[in-house]
Amino acid sequence: MKMTLKTQQDQVCPKLGVPGLYRVAAPLLLFMLSLAGCKHEAASQSAEAPPAAQVEEVNGSNLVHVDGASRFSLVQVSTQPVRSKLQVTGSVNPDVSREIPVLSLANGRVVALHVGLGDYVRKGQLVMEVQSPDVSTAFDAYLKAVNDEHLASITLERDNLLYNKGAIPQSQQQAAQNGEDDARADLTAAEQQLKILGVDKNHPSENVRIYAPASGVITAQNVTASGAAGITYAGAAGSLTIADLSHVWVICDVYENDLANVHLGQHADIQLNAFPGKTFSGTISDIGSQLDPSLRTAKVRIQVENPDHLLRIGMFATAILQGSRAEQQTVVPATAILQLHDRSYVFEPAGDGTFKRILVTIGNTLPGNLLEVASGVQPGQQVVNNALDLENAAEQQ
Repeated sequence: MKMTLKTQQDQVCPKLGVPGLYRVAAPLLLFMLSLAGCKHEAASQSAEAPPAAQVEEVNGSNLVHVDGASRFSLVQVSTQPVRSKLQVTGSVNPDVSREIPVLSLANGRVVALHVGLGDYVRKGQLVMEVQSPDVSTAFDAYLKAVNDEHLASITLERDNLLYNKGAIPQSQQQAAQNGEDDARADLTAAEQQLKILGVDKNHPSENVRIYAPASGVITAQNVTASGAAGITYAGAAGSLTIADLSHVWVICDVYENDLANVHLGQHADIQLNAFPGKTFSGTISDIGSQLDPSLRTAKVRIQVENPDHLLRIGMFATAILQGSRAEQQTVVPATAILQLHDRSYVFEPAGDGTFKRILVTIGNTLPGNLLEVASGVQPGQQVVNNALDLENAAEQQ
């Protein structure tokens, strides 16, 4: 055989005269034969694999072929009046109109603090005691006023008696009457000063007892035991702050583009992360007149009743603002929507066991297991009632 191959080589290339040409051509021929065998094996395996689901791309929509198309019920796309909704976020804040500072009008040192930050107090409850030199000064003025009024009263009685007997002129009697009136006015002022400072004139003490002016929660504490309390010429924010949390504010940020849908008196549903599934009702009481220059948002204040004190200061809240007018929106059953790769689809019958898969844009969830559809289908159009079943049937073929 070697001689035959060599003879054929000499006949094909008689001028080359290269005896080793066969050594080069033989390995190349073997490689080409092995490659052809691989292609034939791959083709055989491909022929044995089951056919893929029949899905064709037609004008941006998918055509899906299934057997027994009649078993998939259809539903008609309809419309329903829906109020527009705007969802914003915010936080719970105290109603500043229900915040009351606890003031000590007597300057001095706090010798006893009976409440602390976060405590609930009732109106008239003792909250702290202040040792003040102002009490001594005020009580001294009161005692002098008592003595002056007593002396003026005696003088008036004497002058009235002498005037009635004709022993003194009327001018002297009138002067005594004026002295009595002035002394009584000074005594009244001294008594009022003690009352303002919180001192009982019948039971004087060097300590001023401070009582809660209203019921509520201590939301701010600006003084501690042995600290200074009172009012100075620079002013003071108060030793304590009591807030009535039976009514609170939910302050939300609303973007500039959404302000046209917000108005005073508008109803709002408040939802809190702390109470999932529970909704609180509120009313918009103020819309900020100034926007945040960086975020382009306005502060919207919602008044919310909080009788059980479930809403706490600083809680994160979500407010859903209801539109004033209802508009017709296209809706379909939620089961007619197929969620696939972060997109939403519906199936429309195309005849002969074929369904067209159409891309749609969905909106809010509505009562009755319905979904808003912003685009993709029109009212009156027929779609498959259960899109997931149809998709599963197509994949199994």
